[in-house]
Amino acid sequence: MTKTQLTDTTAATQVMQFVQQLNSVEDAASVVPATGNTVGAPSSKSDDVSAVSDKVRDARHLHKLEKQLRRLTGQAVVDFNMLEEGDRVMVCLSGGKDSYTMLEMLLHLQRVAPIRFSLTAVNLDQKQPGFPADVLPTYLADRGVDYHVIERDTYSVVKRVIPDGETTCGLCSRLRRGTLYGFAETHGFNRIALGHHRDDIIETLFLNLFNGGRLQAMPPKLLSDDGKHVLIRPLAYVPEDLIETYAGYKAFPIIPCDLCGSQPNLQRATIKQMLKTWEAQHPGRVESIFSAIGNVRLSQLADRSQFDFEGLSGSVSAQASSENTQEKTDSK
Repeated sequence: MTKTQLTDTTAATQVMQFVQQLNSVEDAASVVPATGNTVGAPSSKSDDVSAVSDKVRDARHLHKLEKQLRRLTGQAVVDFNMLEEGDRVMVCLSGGKDSYTMLEMLLHLQRVAPIRFSLTAVNLDQKQPGFPADVLPTYLADRGVDYHVIERDTYSVVKRVIPDGETTCGLCSRLRRGTLYGFAETHGFNRIALGHHRDDIIETLFLNLFNGGRLQAMPPKLLSDDGKHVLIRPLAYVPEDLIETYAGYKAFPIIPCDLCGSQPNLQRATIKQMLKTWEAQHPGRVESIFSAIGNVRLSQLADRSQFDFEGLSGSVSAQASSENTQEKTDSK
């Protein structure tokens, strides 16, 4: 049976209409936290009014922020045809702000999209010391989200192989990726959703540029090297600062990574600070860089494997030019 693609004109239009019309279908007051009885001295009427006013203002900010996040996520999903009818999506949930936000955006899209697809949150318990194993299962169960926790001691492998003081990211990511790919294949997931955002993509561009000598970023959609898995990054258009603000409003139970967070002087952190400085000095520069990633002119670079420079020739051939020169010589 042929899949109905999200890039189909009618379906894509319906999705974006849903994403863009949240004002008419959501009431900002619905996200105002319920007020209950508090223990202690009674507050004044003016304090009560002020507290309610603050909650209403926060609710409006959250509502506006969610609209923006949903619009950007929906646009990325449509632009890169990330989802199709009947897809089984494995949502990689690390316990960080990015993956929580991605899950919320996909859950919303699942509710409003004109196609049907399933979502399963998958967390890899790498057996880091002190890892709060109950946090994600409790959160996901309360949200009514289907989930699975993979237990694999990659932490010990990384600590054993990588000397103290050296970056663990490379080996850690390879072990994690291999485990998740294997789980997706075994359980029949045809989409793997990752929580990388716009700033991750830009930082990766500069990491490869400065340290790898190549123009390579992080694509919003990617076929794995073995051709078995399609990776999608629904937050590809979303700036990190929006995610940080959203996570603060939602109070996600963030789980820090003892491997990543314990490494000083990471190159990615250096790049991140560089971009923040640029943005402060030249507002809009980061967005311009991101636009450039999707606006490539191969003929204006110098990669012979990507453009046939050798095959270029003008409209006037060398033979015709030679004959013209000979005619001039003969006429003298």
